[in-house]
Amino acid sequence: MKVLRSLYINPLFFYILMGIGGVFFISLFVKWLFDMAVVLLLLFLLITIIDVFVLYSGKKGLETGRELPDRLSNGDENIIRLTLKNNYPIPVFVNMIDEIPFQFQKRDFLIQTRLGENEKKVIEYSLRPTQRGEYFFGKLNVYVKSPVRLVSKRYISGENAYVATYPSFIQLRKYDMMAFSNRLFAFGLKRIRRIGHTMEFEQIKEYVQGDDMRTINWKATSKKNALMVNQYQDEKSQPVYQVIDTGRSMQMPFMGLSLLDYAINSTLALSNIVLKKQDKAGMFTFSKKVGNYVAADRRAGQMQKMMETLYRIDTDFLESDFSRLYVDIKQSVTQRSLIMLYTNFETMDAVRRQLPYLKGIATNHLLIVVFFDNTELNRLIDNKTRNVQEVYDKVIAEKFAFEKRLIVRELKQHGIQSILTQPENLTVDSINKYLELKARGMI
Repeated sequence: MKVLRSLYINPLFFYILMGIGGVFFISLFVKWLFDMAVVLLLLFLLITIIDVFVLYSGKKGLETGRELPDRLSNGDENIIRLTLKNNYPIPVFVNMIDEIPFQFQKRDFLIQTRLGENEKKVIEYSLRPTQRGEYFFGKLNVYVKSPVRLVSKRYISGENAYVATYPSFIQLRKYDMMAFSNRLFAFGLKRIRRIGHTMEFEQIKEYVQGDDMRTINWKATSKKNALMVNQYQDEKSQPVYQVIDTGRSMQMPFMGLSLLDYAINSTLALSNIVLKKQDKAGMFTFSKKVGNYVAADRRAGQMQKMMETLYRIDTDFLESDFSRLYVDIKQSVTQRSLIMLYTNFETMDAVRRQLPYLKGIATNHLLIVVFFDNTELNRLIDNKTRNVQEVYDKVIAEKFAFEKRLIVRELKQHGIQSILTQPENLTVDSINKYLELKARGMI
């Protein structure tokens, strides 16, 4: 019974059997073909028995396994490795069906390969999750066939494996290396020219070629009889809060990810840069009320704390309450801070309703409003029109795109900085803005 449960008949078996049956049918009219049909059938059954015997001759004819990462990175391609080792004394053909999580909706997953005698092989495939949470991997079903290919034997491994999908830690590592390398332009990060000096004095040192002549300390120079300069360092321990709107407007999807998940991935990557720059990173979310609060700090466990908090965030379908946000920031964020507010405004009316609260926040803090360009509308604007209906659609799209630019201008008139970005460029644009403000000594 155990053999029967793992034995599968291949289509080639039925095709050959149908051919022999056809010979039997013709033998009803051509009598001498009957003996040939019997011989063919007996030979076919003998080959099938030999094929089954070869596949079941060893207990571990094929060793299989699946290597999963400890966790998946949301919005990124994650590598899954399948391992195979052929212990048969002959080459074999392998079909692999991995029962991947239902969230990916891949119902045609199949990998085919050939293994030589005693050959080992590692096969990789990638999965791109678009939701945070737990993903369940079922069985790895491997069907092995001999060169005859009449029957297959199934091997099962990798049952009941759960993997959690976290905010994009792959993106975090990528931008970590970019921000602290000399190859920023290649990846979209700008090299920001420092304007003036920050106010934090570090030491007086001897002048070396390349030092700013404006930093010469003439009093120390006269005492030492050598050219001395003041050395400054970035101001440290400045609080940087990232505030994520989890309301209805952040539910909109782009390239499989919601705007909320883009904001979460950006928050994680930027928080890492903030901590590496010796500033304090904090965050919280808001909709009808403020939640998921992480106080700004730069202790060793801050990134892990933020990672776990971001993992649990979810959106709702409620209208976000900016008045509640203003009150909670006023009560809980007492030190002047940089506040990156991730939200989405589609019309000027929506901005004007929230403008008094944004102005109130900007009175005590450096507020950056981050909202999103609608890439679908931009694509519609770029397309050529072919009929009257498409002309109407294009005009309406251009109106909405123009309103986005008006929102930037309106916020600027009230002393509020903003970032209008496409979802896929959010992380780069946010990091660039932080580095720019840092270089200008604004935080």
